[in-house]
Amino acid sequence: MCVSTGDAAFSGTILYCGRLHHPAHGLIHVMGYQNTAVNLADGPNAMLLHLPTWRVTPQQFVSTGRSDDILRRMVDAVEAKDAEDEGIAWMGAGPETVQVFEHDVYTVLLASDPTLIPNVLHRVPTHRRPRLDPDLLRFYAEHFPDHTIAVCCFDNADAQRAKPLLVWYSPHDPDRLTLPALDSHTGGAPDLDADVPVDHWVLFSTDQAPDGWGVPVDYPARMRHSLRAFLPGRVVGRYYGDGRALSNGDFGISHRDLLGGDLDRVERRRPSLVQ
Repeated sequence: MCVSTGDAAFSGTILYCGRLHHPAHGLIHVMGYQNTAVNLADGPNAMLLHLPTWRVTPQQFVSTGRSDDILRRMVDAVEAKDAEDEGIAWMGAGPETVQVFEHDVYTVLLASDPTLIPNVLHRVPTHRRPRLDPDLLRFYAEHFPDHTIAVCCFDNADAQRAKPLLVWYSPHDPDRLTLPALDSHTGGAPDLDADVPVDHWVLFSTDQAPDGWGVPVDYPARMRHSLRAFLPGRVVGRYYGDGRALSNGDFGISHRDLLGGDLDRVERRRPSLVQ
């Protein structure tokens, strides 16, 4: 359910992408990511996420603090609505630098050129420092040259207590909401011709939705205002799983289709090789 640098099992993945006008940052997308990870590698491991933006800084990773169930609350809201409607089918850094910082249980490396990451791997604590396959880094450089790549390093103990990752960015295309969902747990490059098993909740939001759109989310009453400013009031979503396999790729939807609430328009796209 994601790309890892070593053997791992990921389940219960929750993916969220929201489009909003933030009072300080303007029109942005907010990505949320959470799963249950079991590290099956001999040593440390890491998951890789590709973000459709030129630049992300450590300050754009939003701390969830004690509100570590925010994505689960979004899922709960959608599941409750699905129960009512049973029978309705829902389908970086600058160009030559790598930033290294601590966020929750992860040591995160941010790069617009992933082939530079080995140069700073020594800055990752030994107990979290993964082995990186050069073919995997070349894959991201060739298929996502205009993206920021986040390598989130963790060890066996970390994996069981990770909070949701929440990061905001200025997207290349504000009217296309995309969620990274490529799958490969071998440490090598993903097989783009493969069908892969999925176990995902996929959630979207927009602050331009009409009245009555989606379902409201019940957040903790004492949530920090700085966190609440990045979260949606209402969401739509769908579960992909139940033993199904999908073509390897990312989830995405246009803002226009999202406003219409038509989740049948969610697409599964694989990246193309940039020559």
